[in-house]
Amino acid sequence: MKQYVIDELRSADYQALKNYLDEHYGQAALKGIYWIPLAAKLLTAVQQAHRECQPHCVAIDLDPNRMACELLVRTQNRVRCDCIGYATEEQFSWLIALIDDIFNRLKIIT
Repeated sequence: MKQYVIDELRSADYQALKNYLDEHYGQAALKGIYWIPLAAKLLTAVQQAHRECQPHCVAIDLDPNRMACELLVRTQNRVRCDCIGYATEEQFSWLIALIDDIFNRLKIIT
């Protein structure tokens, strides 16, 4: 699995990230797993056409030592579908910018 990983989180950083993700994206569905939906403008043509699969999301796995962001854009409705695939360059850039923004807002230095 391709991922963007930030490791060596401090305890206070983990708690700040957890609080932020809980507040903005809801409680973790599974332990430490958050689903971040992509804006419609970022979806590929196939993802836009698959309305029954929406929302398309990336998963963030947060644990006390690291944050791992999957680079797989997926749906929570299906395990396999043509609309599931690795992030495009635009989606990847959006994800990195989103994570950078969260870290900046929380004043977490990596």
